[in-house]
Formats: sequence, structure tokens, C-alpha cells
Amino acid sequence: MMHRKLYLGPLTDNRRWEMVKLRADDVIVVTPPKSGTTWMQTIVALLFSGDPEVETELAVKMPWVDIRFREMAEVAARLEEMTHRRCLKSHTPMDGLPLEDQAQYICVFRHPLDAHFSYRRHLRNIPMSFFSMWYPEEDPDGVTFRRFLDGGPEGFDGDAMPLAHILRHYQAARAVADRPNVALFHYADMTRDLAGTFARVAALLGVSHSGDVMAQLIETARFENMKAHAARFAPGGGTGFMKSDTAFFHSGSSGQWHGALTDAELAAYDAMMDSHLEPKDRAWLEYGSTGRAAG
Repeated sequence: MMHRKLYLGPLTDNRRWEMVKLRADDVIVVTPPKSGTTWMQTIVALLFSGDPEVETELAVKMPWVDIRFREMAEVAARLEEMTHRRCLKSHTPMDGLPLEDQAQYICVFRHPLDAHFSYRRHLRNIPMSFFSMWYPEEDPDGVTFRRFLDGGPEGFDGDAMPLAHILRHYQAARAVADRPNVALFHYADMTRDLAGTFARVAALLGVSHSGDVMAQLIETARFENMKAHAARFAPGGGTGFMKSDTAFFHSGSSGQWHGALTDAELAAYDAMMDSHLEPKDRAWLEYGSTGRAAG
């Protein structure tokens, strides 16, 4: 087995993957948090089933392997017992995952600032206090954004999702993107062309459905429908884990950080992005295939 980086934090532990026996037809959705994970898993679930009414139950049927909230022996046993085609979720960068030749890896990215502000809201909606030092309720001094810029990609910092962790995700995915079983998607492209996203994912999975069925599946996966039926589509929806299932789908739009950062904060962000990425890579990571903001 090739050497894998260790990603070990208060929330996640990528060593848990050592207990998973991957299958040739497995699909692993790999993303930084709040970058379109649930959306992509829902697309996969709909394409697997061909049923717009399927109960996705992502937390159980498509488990987040890295998370330490469940005993890994139980998760591994549940995965082993599955007789249907499996989809697994990971917030570990590709250089920390087992990379099998046959399993399909779908990596999804979002503008780092959109992901960051979405994560801010998400942490207010879940019962986890260990990130309060990074994400204080009141933050007149801009601690949260400073931590976003100065945090490291691994350990405790990694679980708090600083920019360095997002960049590590992107660079690790790009490093293996020439493999036929690794595909990169962008949230902005999914928003602009959901039908095209469905067609591309279906081709990767080797599944096909009639035009009428595909149209129904696409409508089911539209953001407005998922938000309107949040208890069905949110991870752990209907269980009371989150304060509000609907708040999980706060907004499907991009650019909500405009006006929320100072000029100095934006300049520091720009400097870090430019120091780590070539212009074309930065353009893609922020805006997807168009390489520019919509509008």
C-alpha cells in the first residue's frame, strides 16, 4: 500500500479507511466541507436508484468514513453487509485516502470563501463546541478569518477547515486527476448546469435512464427542492442532530461573502491564493470551468 498522509483531528481520522474493503464499483465522494458533498451524494443516490422518491439516508447508506462519531468496526461491518453498489463520503484530501484502480473518486470543490462562510453558519447549527476558539459567536476583531488564513492543513486545524486545508484538497486531487477513475467537479458548474452534471456523473458511474426519468431526477436534486424537503435530504435529517435541517441548506447561491470582509482581509486572501496556485488553477478553484464570477 502506498504511503498516505495522516489527517487526524478532533472530528476526523483517516486511519479509519484501513478497515474498509473497497470494491471495484465503489464511488467515493471527496470534498472539503460545505463544498457540495451532500448535493453530489444525492445525485449519485438518484442515479443509482433511478427513483426520484428514493430515501437517500446519506448518513447511513452513504457513510462519512472519516468521522469519529461512530465506532469504525460498526461502520465497516455495515459497509461489508451492503449488497447494493456503495457510495462513501470523505473530507480527507486524496493524498490521505486509499487510491484503488477501479473505485471511482468524485472530488467536488467550491469557491474557498463561499465554503468558509457556509462552514461558519454550519457550525452554529450543530452541537460541537470544540471549534468555538476559531469561530466565536461574537468576532469584532476578525479572529475567524485570521484563523482561516493562518491555519494549517492537518490536525486540529484541518478539521476547522482553514484555507490551507482547502488548498491541500485541491492540490492532492489535481495530482491524481489524470487517472481515469478520478474526476473533479465544481459547485459553480453544478449550479449553472445541473443537467450537464447529471449526464457527466451518469457516464462516470456507467448508468443510464430514460430522458423522462433523468428529468425527474434532476428536478429532485435542485437546491430549492432539497431545501424544501430538508428532513429527507440533509445528512442525519429528521433525527434532531442539527438545530435546523432547513438551515443546512442555507442558500445555494455564491458570493455571499461580498461586503463581509475588509479590504485588508481580501488582500491577505488574494496573496495566499496567488502564492499557492497558478492563475488558471486559482480561477478554476474559485469559479469552476468559466474561470470567472457569474453575472
